[in-house]
This record gives sequence, structure tokens and C-alpha cells, in this order.
Amino acid sequence: MNDLTVTTHQHADRTVIAVAGEMDLASCHTLEEATLIIPLDGKTLHVEMSGVSFMDSTGLNLLLKLRRRLMAEGGRLLVTGLRDQPASVLRVTEADTLLTPDVAHA
Repeated sequence: MNDLTVTTHQHADRTVIAVAGEMDLASCHTLEEATLIIPLDGKTLHVEMSGVSFMDSTGLNLLLKLRRRLMAEGGRLLVTGLRDQPASVLRVTEADTLLTPDVAHA
């Protein structure tokens, strides 16, 4: 089993979460718990995923759920650093247009 490591950094205008490992049914609770205790207050939540080697539908659903929460609170979700497999999941489901910057120009 590959554990998920979540590291948070608070900045005045955003919160950065660096994620490493596999985002799947067995591990996504770690990221979800971290996001529930972070005061977002209409800020940008930047999820840096260069350390994520695998993401299944559980990870995708968590990102979409975070996006909905942030939008409701006046914030924004930004996902960056995607490796091939997680990027493919977003591309196939067309969630890339919701979660990644400038995807239309890539």
C-alpha cells in the first residue's frame, strides 16, 4: 500500500498543499482531512501534485468536491504539477478544464 503524504503551507493569499503518493480509495481520506481543517476563507487552494504517481476516481471526486466547496466560499482551486497518469484521468473525464490553469492553451 502506498501512503499519501500531504504537506500544507499557508500564505496570505493562498494555501499550498503538496501531495505525494497515490490518491486512491485507501489514501484520499488523508488529503480530505487536511483540507477540512484548513481555513480557506475565499482564498486559492493550490494543490501541487508532482509527487502523485497514481489517481483513481476517488481522487478525482475529491478534487471536484474541493472545487465546489471553494467556489461556494468565494475561493478557487488550482491543481498543478500533474504527472502522466493523473493528468490522463483529468483529460479523459474533461475535468482538466475545471482544475488546471490554461489547459485550453496547452
